[in-house]
Amino acid sequence: MARPEQVLLLEPQHELKFRGKRGGPRLSYFYGPLLFTFLSGPFSDVVTTNLKLSNPTDRNVCFKVKTTAPRRYCVRPNSGIIDAGTSINVSVMLQPFEYDPNEKSKHKFMVQSMLAPPDMTDMEGVWKEAKPEELMDSKLRCVFEMPTENEKTHDMESNKMSSSLLKSESSALPVKSLSSTLNDGEVKNFMEECKRLQMEAQRLREENKQIREDDGFRMGKSNIMSSQHASGSMKREEGLSARSVALILLFFTVGVIVGKLVL
Repeated sequence: MARPEQVLLLEPQHELKFRGKRGGPRLSYFYGPLLFTFLSGPFSDVVTTNLKLSNPTDRNVCFKVKTTAPRRYCVRPNSGIIDAGTSINVSVMLQPFEYDPNEKSKHKFMVQSMLAPPDMTDMEGVWKEAKPEELMDSKLRCVFEMPTENEKTHDMESNKMSSSLLKSESSALPVKSLSSTLNDGEVKNFMEECKRLQMEAQRLREENKQIREDDGFRMGKSNIMSSQHASGSMKREEGLSARSVALILLFFTVGVIVGKLVL
């Protein structure tokens, strides 16, 4: 059974055109054991084209956008619902790649659609349960357009203008900075701020020095007191030991005398 005719109006109808830009040479360099390669050619950057889907019917329509090269394209939105009498723009973004002329005929897109049920709550479930005779589709092929000589010349002129603009801006920067430094009010404020910071640094150094001196004085005083205490205790110990020896000698002498008297 033949499928029904597509109810959506596509713009463009048959081709999605991607216009490339003037590209530079292919660059490669090693970073340690790794090899980094920069793409060259007309499609070394993202190229975007738009696909307009219009719903002229009086019913809501579900749609899906599919491609034969899903890794090469980013489609937003790639599915959804188009209300009756409205339209939607689909952005098709071609990802950067190394252009191969033999590959241009392999990329194709298909817009699949179906009439939405009145009481639809789950769009994915509706797609799964849809019958083949309810599905409508339109196919588009991709066309890669090369930049013309005029576009190449325009790009070269744009690059020259941008480079000259950057140079003029860079040369204007010293003049601007010089004029700003010659402002007497700003210079005065700057000098006052420097002087205030220097005074603050000097005050902090003096406070730090005073704190170190106070710490040294307290440590020295504690050392003196501890040494005096130690010398005093040593003297007391020496005095006690001398008294003990004298008492021993005295008792020994008394004992000898008493012993002689007894005998």
